[in-house]
Amino acid sequence: MAAKNSSVTEFILTGLTHQLELHIPLFFLFLGFYLVTVLGNLALIALIWLNSCLHTPMYFFLLNLSLIDFCYSTTITPKMLKSFVSKKNIILHAECMTQLFFFCFFVISESFLLSVMAYDRYVAICKPLVYMVTMSPQVCLFLLLGVYVMGLSGAMVHMGSIASLTFCADNLLNHFMCDILPLLKLSCNSTYVNELVVFILVAIDIGMPIITIFISYALILSSILHIHSTEGRSKAFSTCSSHIIVVSLFFGSGAFMYLKPPSILPLDQGKVSSLFYTIVVPMLNPLIYSLRNKDVKVSLRKTLERKISS
Repeated sequence: MAAKNSSVTEFILTGLTHQLELHIPLFFLFLGFYLVTVLGNLALIALIWLNSCLHTPMYFFLLNLSLIDFCYSTTITPKMLKSFVSKKNIILHAECMTQLFFFCFFVISESFLLSVMAYDRYVAICKPLVYMVTMSPQVCLFLLLGVYVMGLSGAMVHMGSIASLTFCADNLLNHFMCDILPLLKLSCNSTYVNELVVFILVAIDIGMPIITIFISYALILSSILHIHSTEGRSKAFSTCSSHIIVVSLFFGSGAFMYLKPPSILPLDQGKVSSLFYTIVVPMLNPLIYSLRNKDVKVSLRKTLERKISS
């Protein structure tokens, strides 16, 4: 199915590299990344679901983060793996738009979910006495609904912008997935308005969460500095360190990719940045949250002990 006023019914994805001798090693490398991503995130989801001691707002949001990471990695990685073993990596126009929609939905949702998780840490550390009231199940569900509404609305606006483009003869997409900037490069009509829409939306989808996260952690830092005991400070820092690492990795690579004009950032560099936040970050998230989180490690050990004893 082609877009309106477009003669293109399919795109050819160039993939990550043109060097054929690297295709098989890269296939196994990213297959390993994908298996770690799938197993890590599904294991974290199952661990939180099965352990009642992890049924708290923090782990409720962490469960959804793992679900989002699993979904958007699955949206991108299998098609990229196919490019390493196929002579010509073709994707139909409708499939391309579907991949783009879900990619935008999950990435934008993760962006806002990370800001909600920062707010949750702020309430837990700065207002511990009213934490369970402030972060009640109803409030958590409302915040999560807001996260997915922002993801859905952002994805629909991006799709509307791309749907207005006209694609002519050139259908060689210089990427390993259907992304916004490579598609704009293929358009045979002016993309100035579309690029402006992308810049504004990304500024909102990255800017609003970053401001929320910055304010939350500024208040958290101020609160931590007023804690007199060394043990209390250490515990407060440890509860935030994993989230800070994830936020830095995700927003750093995303901002590098989308908050620069396409003329300044070559698409080959953009591929590397995209690779980082679409494949590497979803793989690292469950490892960071499990290896640096005492509650998760204790719950995992208890779960394994129950399985072994039974």
